Amino acid sequence: MRGDVGGVRLLPWAGAEGKPCYLVSDGIGPVSRLADTVESVQLGMADNLLDHAADMLADRRATPAQLRFLLARMSESLTDVLRIAQSRGA
Repeated sequence: MRGDVGGVRLLPWAGAEGKPCYLVSDGIGPVSRLADTVESVQLGMADNLLDHAADMLADRRATPAQLRFLLARMSESLTDVLRIAQSRGA
């Protein structure tokens, strides 16, 4: 997915205490491939979550607890997507 050769890559997961994780590599090793897979899954989940959010917002029967749960998952997803965007923009 990334295809960068050499350099430092911000990984799509956080380390201890929520600190960013970086990989110094040629872009073709097993950790790079794992990061590509994780990014793909995270972006797919964000897409599915947006569809679910649209459905829930259109449903007037959605409870405040359901909407809070949805908002928490969307916040987590946005954090993941932002990390991917920062990694690719670096």
